[in-house]
Amino acid sequence: MTSFIGIFLALLCALTTNVGFLYKHRGACAAPSVNMRRPLQSAKALFASPLFTIGWVIGAGAWVFHVAAMSVAPLSLVQAVLAGGMVMLAIMAEQMLGCSIGRRQWIGLGLTAFGLMLLGFTLPATHGAHSHASTPGMIGFEAVLIAAGGLLIMGPHVGAPEEHHGYMLGAAAGILFGVSDVAIKALSGMVAASGPLGLLTPVTLVCLVASVAAFYASAKGLQDGDAVPVIAVTGTAANVAGIVGGFIVFGDPLPASPVSLAVQCLAFGLVVGAAWLMPAPVRATGPAAVAPAAA
Repeated sequence: MTSFIGIFLALLCALTTNVGFLYKHRGACAAPSVNMRRPLQSAKALFASPLFTIGWVIGAGAWVFHVAAMSVAPLSLVQAVLAGGMVMLAIMAEQMLGCSIGRRQWIGLGLTAFGLMLLGFTLPATHGAHSHASTPGMIGFEAVLIAAGGLLIMGPHVGAPEEHHGYMLGAAAGILFGVSDVAIKALSGMVAASGPLGLLTPVTLVCLVASVAAFYASAKGLQDGDAVPVIAVTGTAANVAGIVGGFIVFGDPLPASPVSLAVQCLAFGLVVGAAWLMPAPVRATGPAAVAPAAA
């Protein structure tokens, strides 16, 4: 019964998350550019935009649904259900923002949704919240995610194309949201075992720092990139981090059948392929792009 409640809460989270992101995109684009070196000033400017504030409030409601879902159902199951939001994203973007969705983006969204849903269908049946974390697994997993998110935020400074920095910031935000999700899931088990004293742990600090970093990376990504690819990669990165974290940190069971395991590998491949398709291709500009004149 608790898993069904978790699925329902995750579906509510998927819907409200997309609505919140679309409002935040409009508000962020109307606000001054986020300056990571001036976080308080940037946050003040973002919240001065009414649309961004509305989106943030809606997103906060989605976060409540997310935490509630993770407290009663396995993390991998919750994240797989959230994949359903990808199906709604493009339609909502067209209706709310008047976005023109290109063929690459439609294919990318379709592959993402299909891949994540395949993951959901092949997850073994589980019972209970599965909130007991492996401490070594959590330290190692969170450290890898934080390092990956930091590299994506650095983007152009490590040789990545400037044109794709918004997309990379969206991916970084999703990874850092994944860090926060894993920490919240672990905290739910600690609170269940120890009451409010369970919050007095370094895991709480990791959760807060990751959430703040994800906030700024997401806002900057929404400013620098197209709405649909950035929102989609943010959700996808968070979903994949949550599903893998469920296996590594919380011991969610892997499929016993070789066929199901092969399908999961295919599903992850589809998600990776979709991530490559989503951003628009970079076209050469300037003198180097001009074809030489015929002799």
